[in-house]
Amino acid sequence: MSTRIEGSTAPGFASLADTFSAAFTGHEAMGAALSVRVAGETVVDLWGGTADSRDRSPWTKDTTSVIFSCTKGLVSILAARLVQDGLLDYQTPVATYWPEFAAEGKEKITVADLLAHRSGLSAPRDLLCVEDVIDWDVVTSRLAAQRPLWSTGQGHAYHALTHGWLAGEVIRRITGQTVGQYFDELIAAPLRADAWIGLPHGARHRVAHLQVGSSLTELVAQQAAARGADEVDWSERAMTLGNAFPPELVDATGGFNDPRVQAAELPGAGGIASARALASIWSSTVVETDGVRLLHADTVADAIRPQTEGTPVFGGQPPFPRWGMGFQLPSLAREFLGPASFGHDGAGGQVAFADATHQVGFAFLTNLMEAGDDHRATAIVDELRRILGKSARV
Repeated sequence: MSTRIEGSTAPGFASLADTFSAAFTGHEAMGAALSVRVAGETVVDLWGGTADSRDRSPWTKDTTSVIFSCTKGLVSILAARLVQDGLLDYQTPVATYWPEFAAEGKEKITVADLLAHRSGLSAPRDLLCVEDVIDWDVVTSRLAAQRPLWSTGQGHAYHALTHGWLAGEVIRRITGQTVGQYFDELIAAPLRADAWIGLPHGARHRVAHLQVGSSLTELVAQQAAARGADEVDWSERAMTLGNAFPPELVDATGGFNDPRVQAAELPGAGGIASARALASIWSSTVVETDGVRLLHADTVADAIRPQTEGTPVFGGQPPFPRWGMGFQLPSLAREFLGPASFGHDGAGGQVAFADATHQVGFAFLTNLMEAGDDHRATAIVDELRRILGKSARV
């Protein structure tokens, strides 16, 4: 039985409803939403499926979900805005804004290094638990005191969760606000966007329940089997922080399904939003959207200059992502629409980005977390590229 899809598409974009519907094939318990803006106007607003497989409650127009590393994209927008406002310099040492960060030889690490996954703090040396990660001061103080896992200038590795505390603490030192407060003031409130870094209690009932798909379960099992018993897998620890999260990042009531985690400010992966909100936010980075333009064109150009690419220090399987100043850039790992695209994807299948050439804001969210060769969002982006390319030729 096919999943009922609700919402609307503008003329010329109807085929995206078919591609979105196809994403549900073989995923009976999945819920998802898709939102696309072009030149500031909504051209796609679709949703369907199941928000919570435990009670079969449907995904509605108001459902929100954990967006995982799409949150890094939002934090990178905040950093770019501080640069635009003359309050932050990418090439300045982090310790200029956060003096305690200079410990253990980190005094020369720049903001650019930090945003581009080069700081050497991709994972904590000491194991963290859930009680630690929901306490901002505990995590940031430990990262400030930690000796890097590799020397500055000798490579990069994905800072899966620590990226948010590192960038967020720089933002806090500059603004005097938590990253969640600054995000709400600068972005969410002006756009009236249902998006948070730190979920308010009153919005808890709108959050979809996350579930682990078969491909993610299989991947975690394969990684565990390949790992030596006494070997520290720094890439895994970057995701779990030791004892804070399961390798899949969620279980039935824990990980990012835990209300304590959702309420805390975890700007590396803990943002919660609707697809509609994310599309509006990304749209506003490249074109005025609902009266808001967050970033100037030259600010964007500076922020998306490639900073990091290639094989990480801990290895891995290609293709590898590319990053600018915290923004994920087009690569074989995530192509987006083209060279002028920037944003960030997230664990389990989330994708959110902007494209300056086509003035696009895009977001696809799902609560069914898959891994590996997950074509759900990719197929939708490919179809959008085809539509926009056809329009450009007319």
